Order: sequence, then structure tokens, then C-alpha cells
Amino acid sequence: MSATSPLPNATATTTISTVGLPSRRNTELALLVFAVLIPCFAYANVGLAMDGSMPSGMLGYSLGLGLMAGVAHLAVRKFARYADPLLLPLATLLNGLGLVLIWRLDQSPRLIQRAKSAFGSFQPDAPKQLLFTAVGIALFIGVLMLLKDHRILQRYTYISMAVALFLLVVPMFFPAVNGAKIWISIPGLGTIQPGEFAKIVIAVFFSGYLMVKRDALALASRRFMGMYLPRGRDLGPILAVWAMSILILVFETDLGTSLLFFGLFVVMLYVATERTSWIVFGLLMSAVGAVGVATFESHVQKRVNAWLDPFACYKTDPSGACQQIGDAVMSFGSGGTLGSGLGQGNSDLIGFAANADFILSTVGEELGLAGMMALLLLYGLIVERGVRTALAARDPFGKLLAVGLSGAFALQVFVVAGGVMGLIPLTGMTMPFLAAGGSSIIANWALIGILIRISDTARRPAPSPASSPDAEMTQVVRP
Repeated sequence: MSATSPLPNATATTTISTVGLPSRRNTELALLVFAVLIPCFAYANVGLAMDGSMPSGMLGYSLGLGLMAGVAHLAVRKFARYADPLLLPLATLLNGLGLVLIWRLDQSPRLIQRAKSAFGSFQPDAPKQLLFTAVGIALFIGVLMLLKDHRILQRYTYISMAVALFLLVVPMFFPAVNGAKIWISIPGLGTIQPGEFAKIVIAVFFSGYLMVKRDALALASRRFMGMYLPRGRDLGPILAVWAMSILILVFETDLGTSLLFFGLFVVMLYVATERTSWIVFGLLMSAVGAVGVATFESHVQKRVNAWLDPFACYKTDPSGACQQIGDAVMSFGSGGTLGSGLGQGNSDLIGFAANADFILSTVGEELGLAGMMALLLLYGLIVERGVRTALAARDPFGKLLAVGLSGAFALQVFVVAGGVMGLIPLTGMTMPFLAAGGSSIIANWALIGILIRISDTARRPAPSPASSPDAEMTQVVRP
């Protein structure tokens, strides 16, 4: 019998089915319910602790936060079906807790009296923060609708560089606020902090640049003490970014943006090249630059002195930096392990910065060490999901962009928390999603939107290959 002639009734067919990954949108919805209920419970807890009754705006706050979270979820379900299910609930939870803490400080008689004495009237920050949250979520939805593919951003690598430089330089021409030039004033809109938006644009530029130049930057000329040293001509990019960060620190006295800008580039450079030597060079150059600027810049010197010994200049420092850090340290100490309870602390003694730079001191005092660790864990989960998205991304630009955005978020959390806790000098940046500030909340919602877009592209099932008309199963007949 011929080996090629089929047996009677021996024909067989196969069907190839592609089973897609679950979208996990129902998981996201369930987590969002808890992300809304926890701040609502905290809001009620603050009202009961302060005056023994439920807050008058309890229903409006709950409905407002729930409605915004629901609209954001519907946008993710429609425009980013396969996105990471944890990013939106984590951001919503942090944003909701921030609104509760800001409202709690708005009720402080000390802050109300201090504002009336200084400005003649008191304007609560919680309603404005709720409005900024709505704007941020609207921008989040706009990112998902308009940015169909994150790889489109790669086309604007050098345009993003020009935009980032503009955002970093423009505050230099506006008056300093509390010793730092980080704000610009726009008639009708108030003040804006461009550095919050610059971190996103910088990450786009670094991702596009390093994707093209990573092979050249990964080359090593010699080995020293177990490290591969980069070639001299390849040090140009890191020297340029280092010089730019020093200029920002000198002319704007903005320690936070300078650290964020340079640290982000070093982290992304290490990820792109896998060379530990870049981390070493980055740390050395950062230390040299910071020490050099601190020798002649008075504002930086005050921040360093307040960090080294805040109680030595507690009553003599006219800028109030020592007193704020000293009060923050004492608030962490008085909170202990479990805290004094929401609404029952005295972190409002810190002053107007209690709901901005030093809002973590309220968490440390009223929720204690346990609450502080839980809050930092939430931030850590956002960073972890961003890094997981980078690992799952199928294109090098997406990998670098996800790492850059996650690194920028992590660096900002570190410099703010480290400054408030006394680990590093105070930087003046705001805690993402938690502190009062329109620029911060809007920019961070945009950051989460881009991460969700990258995760949707990374987790989306690959299309099944088209079946060939000749793809029939053949059977070899044994002689």
C-alpha cells in the first residue's frame, strides 16, 4: 500500500482555538469597592472623633468619590480591557485617604485661626482637592481614549525633551515661594508646579533616547574593582543631565526636582545598559553636586542644618524649617505603634504645610507606625505593578517607559517621606495622591493612565495566526 494514499474513512480535522487571558475587570471592580469604602469609613471616623457626630458632607463625599471611581473603571473596561487590575484601585484608595486627611486638617481650630490672622480669611483645601481629583480622573480617561498605543510617544522623543526643559526652566522667572522657585502663576488658574508634569515628559524622552543609544552606553573600556567602566566619550549624556540638575538646584533652589530629574536618568540608564558602574557614577556625581551647592546656597544650607539637628535651631530659625521638622519628628514619636486615632492628633501644630509637605506626620501620629507602614505598602504596590508591567511589555520603549514612570513615582515618594522622617534633607515636594496640590494630583493620575495603557498592551492576547487552507491533518500509513 502506498505510503501516501489515505485509508478509507481515515480523514481527520483539527480545530485550533485561542483562549485569551482574563481581562480581570471584575477583580478591579471588587477592589474599587473596598478602595471607596475604606476612605468613607475613615471620613466617618474623623467626624465622630472630633465632635461626636457624622460629618455633614458624608453623603456627598461618598457619592462623589464612588462616582469618579466608577467612571474611571468604565473607561478602563472600554479602552484598556486587559490592563493591570490593581493600579486604579490603589490610586483611588490613596486619593480618597488624602481627601480625608486634608478635610481633617481643615477642621483644626488652630489652622483656621492662623489663616485668619495671616490672610484675613480661611479657605478650606478639601473642596479644591476634590475638584482637582475630578480634573485628574478626567485627564486619566483622556489618556486612555487618545493614547491608543504607548509606542506613539516614541515619535516625540526630542519634542518631549524641549517640553521638559521648558517646564523645568520656566519657574526660574517667577518669584520664590518659601525659598524655592518651583511655582508659576497663571491668571485665572492660580499657581501650577511644572515639575510634576516634567517628570512624565522626561521619562518619555529618556525612554526614546536610551532605546536608541543603549548599545553604545553599555560598552565598557576597562574593568576596575569588579565594575565595568564606561568609555569617556559615553559619559556625555550623564554629564549633561548632571549639569542640568545642578543648574536647577542653583537657580531655583529646588532640591526635590533636582534629585528626581537626575535620579530618574541614572535608574533608567542602569535598566537600559545593565551596568552597575552607572549607578556608582550617578551616586558620586549626585553627592559631589549636592555638597558643592550646599557650600554657597543659603536655602540649601538651611535645609541641611535643619536635617542635621532640627532642635538646635528650633526657635531661632526665621524660615521655620527647623520647627517644622522638629514638630514632625515629635508627631511620629507621639503616634507610637497604633497612633492616637484619626482626628485626635496635634500635627496641625506644624502649620500650613501640615496638609502638603508634612501630611505624612498626620498619618504617623494618628495611625501610628502600623498605619504608616500600610500606607508605604500601598505606594510600594503601585511601583511593583509598574515594574511588573515593564517586565511584561513586548517592546523596549514600553519597558523603559514603564520603568521610568515607576521610578519617578518611587523617587518622589522616597524624597518626600525621607525628608519628613529626617532621613534626608527636606525637599519641598508633595506626596503623590495624598498631599494637597492640584498639579500633583493631576499629573499623577496622568502617570497612572499611561501605566495602565502600557499594561493593557502588554497583557493583551496576541492575535491567533490565520489558518491556511492547506492545513489539514495527514496521516502516514504504515506499509
